[in-house]
Amino acid sequence: MHEIYLIGLGNPGKKYYNSRHNIGFLLLEKLSKKYNSNFLLKDKLKSSCSEFQINNYTFRLFLPNTFMNNSGYAVRAIVDWYKVNLDQIFIIVDDKDLPLGKIRFRRKGSSGGHNGLKSIIEQLQSQNFKRIRIGIGSPPLIKGENNFNTISHVLGNISLEEKLILDKVFKRVIESLEHLNTKKEDHIINELNSFNQD
Repeated sequence: MHEIYLIGLGNPGKKYYNSRHNIGFLLLEKLSKKYNSNFLLKDKLKSSCSEFQINNYTFRLFLPNTFMNNSGYAVRAIVDWYKVNLDQIFIIVDDKDLPLGKIRFRRKGSSGGHNGLKSIIEQLQSQNFKRIRIGIGSPPLIKGENNFNTISHVLGNISLEEKLILDKVFKRVIESLEHLNTKKEDHIINELNSFNQD
């Protein structure tokens, strides 16, 4: 039985539930619901977990409860408990440097300034894990100033207009993840990176 580990990044609690920073949580909740699987909190994994089969693959989904900036502690716990090879892990994460509606799948790389990815890299002592970054767009300029309010942007709630776009993005990502057991990874990377929601 092949196993795939999908880890969505976000912040736990109602306050953050619908925030742009919780894209990873929202996408995996949608995928889990599609397969009638519920998330259950597992303290030893510092995460809520869901599990189901697609063909002969076991999909294990995780929503860390460590808060975004400490995501690495949950990922480390998951890797240690399941004795996972890093190439079995996929991190789903928001990216303010990507336009809303764009997707980037990378096999490895730096944190790009994302604190969740930074924490994972620190805890794993490696940048060699796959990540699917979902664009949330840049924060708007603050009137009268030459800077952006990044924190209020990423922690701000997803608008109805954004949700319409993200629903298409989630659908595309979920369809690609479902085919991890039938399509070559290079094909899925191209599929996601060339996605256009228009």
